[in-house]
Amino acid sequence: MLVLFETPGGYAIFKLLDEKKLSKTDDLYKDFETPEGANQILKLKHFEKFFDTTEALASTTAAIEGKIGKTLKKALKKVFKEAQEQILIADAKLGNAVKDKFDVPVVSSSPVQELMRCIRSQTESLLSGLPKKEFTAMALGLAHSLSRYKLKFSPDKVDVMIVQAIGLLDDLDKELNNYIMRCREWYGWHFPELGKIITDNLAFVKIVKLVGTRENVISTDLSDILTEEIEQQVKEAAEISMGTEISEDDIMNIQALCEQVIEMTQYRTQLAEYLKSRMFAVAPNLSVLLGEVIGARLIAHSGSLVNLAKQPASTLQIAGAEKALFRALKTQKNTPKYGLIYTSNIVAGASIKNRGKISRTLAAKASLASRVDALGDDVSGNTDLGLEIRAKIERHLKSLEEGNLRRLSGTAKTKAKFEKYHGKSEIMEYSAHSDSTLGKRKKESKPLIEDITPVEIKAESEESPPKKKRKVKEEPMEESEVTQQVDDTPSSSSKKKKKKIKEELVAETEEVEMAEDVEVSSSKKKKKKKVKEEPVEDEA
Repeated sequence: MLVLFETPGGYAIFKLLDEKKLSKTDDLYKDFETPEGANQILKLKHFEKFFDTTEALASTTAAIEGKIGKTLKKALKKVFKEAQEQILIADAKLGNAVKDKFDVPVVSSSPVQELMRCIRSQTESLLSGLPKKEFTAMALGLAHSLSRYKLKFSPDKVDVMIVQAIGLLDDLDKELNNYIMRCREWYGWHFPELGKIITDNLAFVKIVKLVGTRENVISTDLSDILTEEIEQQVKEAAEISMGTEISEDDIMNIQALCEQVIEMTQYRTQLAEYLKSRMFAVAPNLSVLLGEVIGARLIAHSGSLVNLAKQPASTLQIAGAEKALFRALKTQKNTPKYGLIYTSNIVAGASIKNRGKISRTLAAKASLASRVDALGDDVSGNTDLGLEIRAKIERHLKSLEEGNLRRLSGTAKTKAKFEKYHGKSEIMEYSAHSDSTLGKRKKESKPLIEDITPVEIKAESEESPPKKKRKVKEEPMEESEVTQQVDDTPSSSSKKKKKKIKEELVAETEEVEMAEDVEVSSSKKKKKKKVKEEPVEDEA
């Protein structure tokens, strides 16, 4: 049985003399306490030495990734030429690769790990042919090289390029604004109407470069740059322009400036694409959440992506508004709610009253995304976290805009709050029955049986006879009035009119009686007092 052991100086292949020792791993360290005991268990069969540190690093990195390096492949070929024996390998991935390559039985288990620890304790005695100084130098060089490799330094992860690119992009924007303003003012002396008709800066510059003087506008085809309507307006304005005449040298210098503006615009577009690709390689989640330009500005403001990840969310929220913050603290006024993140789509799309809440939420999630991008493993191009966070923030903003409160827990208190402030979306319909102009009868308010007492019943029975007498007395009086009114009418009126008048008067009297009945039933207490006062007056 063979044993593969990796050292900083090369690969050592030992012959296991006593295979029974693997079954007794608890006491195996006792056999390796002395060099003599270790030599009784293991015997060096082959040692493949590394040529230099570069070869050692290449072999070690290949072994870490579970691959067979050139040096190891060479050593195993020499050993397996003699006899294909079972081999013990500590790394399971490397063991599977050796098994597939050479078709030999490989063992990778916990007893093998214990054996490797024992061999490591007696490496100098088992590898007697290797000088100690050389072995130490190889170990130190390999340790440094392997540390650099484990850092996984990649040029794609350099955020310094992002800082430089966003700085250059801002400088280009300033220079382009100055150049275009100068070009518009310069050419405006010759053709002032063109600047009012065309508001797009790039289209204005292209037309000036293509046309030259305004006399050439009529004979020039501008359909590639402008629409038909705007092209017609430009040609009409060129015929009646109030601008001054300029020389050929002047127009040549103006066209040279326009050419510079076009080249700078094209380079700015190229630089923006470069910045976008670099941001998605370095900070994909931050780019998805805030956008490439805002994410790059935050990285440039902090100095690096790692520095941005170290900052708390409150600092990230007002990054870029430090002057306003200190001015507010000095004057004891309200501090700013947002800085560079104000220009993001999420904050800009929110209403004024909700921008503070959304900026605070967005800053917290952006801080989390920057930490994942800076400190996470293999996050290049992975935007799952950023997309998930952005969707949550958009849902939160939608709920705030609609005026609904988000229920955080299932308690009765929060449930009551949720139902209380829940926005109502019911549609009120107009009822056509309200258009009716017919009068509604007043419902008689009858007292409840529980409210009526025996005393009140007696009082009502005493009061009822005089009521009838009064009605009987009043009715003939009303009939007499009717006869008087009928008599007053001229003799020329017919009998039918008299009957109608009588019927109307009778109906009015009936309505008056009904109204009196309602008043009597609603004021029972007053009637009681009257009933009590009447016998006193009789006695008097």
